[in-house]
Formats: sequence, structure tokens, C-alpha cells
Amino acid sequence: MIASTRFSLLDRSRTREGHEASRALRDTVDLAREAEALGFHRFWVSEHHGVPGVAGSAPTVLAAAVAAATSTIRVGTGGVMLPNHRPLVVAEQFGVLASLFPGRIDMGLGRSVGFTDGVRRALGHGKEDAEDFPGRLAELLGWIDGTQQAHPRVHAHPAEGLRIPAYVLAIGEGASVAAAAGLPLVIGDLRGREKVLRAIEVYRRDFRPSARAERPEVIVAGTVAAAATEEAARRLLVPEAWAMAYSRTHGDFPPLAPAEVIERRTMTAKERELYERGLDGHIHGTEEQVAEQLERAIKETGADEVLVTTSTYDREALVDSLRRLAGIVQRAS
Repeated sequence: MIASTRFSLLDRSRTREGHEASRALRDTVDLAREAEALGFHRFWVSEHHGVPGVAGSAPTVLAAAVAAATSTIRVGTGGVMLPNHRPLVVAEQFGVLASLFPGRIDMGLGRSVGFTDGVRRALGHGKEDAEDFPGRLAELLGWIDGTQQAHPRVHAHPAEGLRIPAYVLAIGEGASVAAAAGLPLVIGDLRGREKVLRAIEVYRRDFRPSARAERPEVIVAGTVAAAATEEAARRLLVPEAWAMAYSRTHGDFPPLAPAEVIERRTMTAKERELYERGLDGHIHGTEEQVAEQLERAIKETGADEVLVTTSTYDREALVDSLRRLAGIVQRAS
């Protein structure tokens, strides 16, 4: 199963304790170069607003930097959150990217809005905007295809007429949107396997072939951590697990901290519960263990591609994990 599956990478530009936010952005560009050298299929960046632990707030800008620093790997967004933007502006931005880097740009689109009420107010959008995601998606595709009718004699230059692949990011309900639009589905994470499998089933059942996709295409996203030992791989998961636990108990998403610092922390019962839960269910271990877990995940989901979303404090250990994953794929081939 691994041999017939594409592998790609999403980096969230997570900030780290002791480092400026600018370092996180440079780390993302460096990681893209590494991903290209290792043979990964695509490299995507994310969109977050007003989140202290994430530097990636302008994905199309960051995607331009990544594409300029690489030469062959596909580059895109995972994703642009369409409720936060006017579809015309998004079309224009991707038109510029696709014109500068022809044949390499992906347009991953999501329906999420701001992290908090305050961020949503600052963006000028609320949760109700997410409900209009199908309409905004149709308008965006219309700008690119040249078929939109809502604004006569207005055109999205230079996007109109370009072939820019579009993908719908979903946790669950977005699967129906992707199916109705005839677009590939990006869904995660792999820990909630039953929920993911139900959504994929709905997507494949309801998929309507389109000019952009003749058949359903599924990209499953999730954390994959490989190391010399199972314990070392598990420690790669520690910084993100603690950041998630902290955000859910304090309402603030912190920069990633070193694993050894987190392991010495005194946690409340609730923090400990959320932290331990955050460590569970991810694909991790030695190369043999990861290969076995990936085979099972791909078989269960029928995924065409795996989008690796691992974040951790130790960038050297992260790169080592990706090198081990690339080795798994090469040996399977």
C-alpha cells in the first residue's frame, strides 16, 4: 500500500520557545527544501490568525517564498480559510502564484474562521460565514474558470483560464462539500479513524465528477513520527501534545517547548488528562512500526496520499523523522 501512495508534508510554522517568530518562517522554507530533496510530492503551509504559537498568518505569501526556494516540489496551502477572504482576492493571489510557478501550485481551501471571538471580530467575520463555504467555493472556482456571473464584466487577472488544482480541507461535514463540488478531499486526522472513515465513505458515495476531478481523490492528514526507538518517536509528539493541552485549559496557544522541559512540569489533573490524550493514537515508532501503521491506515482509508503534519520543538529530530519516512517509502517501492 505504501508503494502506491504519495507522501506530502504540511508545516504549520509553529513558533518555538527561545526563538523569534521569523525563525519559524525560515524553518518552514528550510523544511520545504529538505522535503523536495527527500522526494515528497507536495509541501503545504497553513493559515492562522492571532495565534501566538503560529507564525504562518499569510499562506499565499509564505507559499511564494517556499516555491521560490524550491524547484520541483508542488507547493500550496493547507489551507486558505475561505470564510476570511473575498473569493476574488483569493483567485487573484493564486493566479499570481500559478503564473510565477507554473504547474506547481495547489489551492487547498478550508472553512474555518478565527481561533477566538476576538480574532473573528478583528477579521470582520463570524461563524456564520463558514456556513456559506459552498457558495464562496463555487464563486472562487468561477473566477478561475471564467464562469462566474455575479459580477458581470469583472475578471480575476491573472487567474482566469489557468489550471490551478483545488482541494477541500475537511474534518467531517466538509466531505459533502468536496463531493458536491467534484474536488479532491483532504481530511484528518488519522487518530479519529472511525469519524474519518465515515466522512470518506460519504465523500466517495456522493462524489460528482467534474472538470477538475473525474473520480474521488482522498488525502489523509496526520502526525507521523519515526525515530531509532519507539520512545524517541513518542518524545517528538510531546511539545505539540502539551501545547494543545495548555490551549484547552488556558485559552492561549503557546510556542512549542522542549520535550524535556515539558516532562518535568507539574500538571493539573485536567492538563495531564489532555496531555496524555494528545500523545495517543498518532502514527509513531521505529521505521518498522511506522511502516506497519501506515499500511493499516492506507488500507482502511483507501487514501491516495498521506499528508504528514508533524510539529515538534527539535527540528533536527523532525528532519531525521522525515528522512526515515522517505526511506520507508523508497524501500516499499
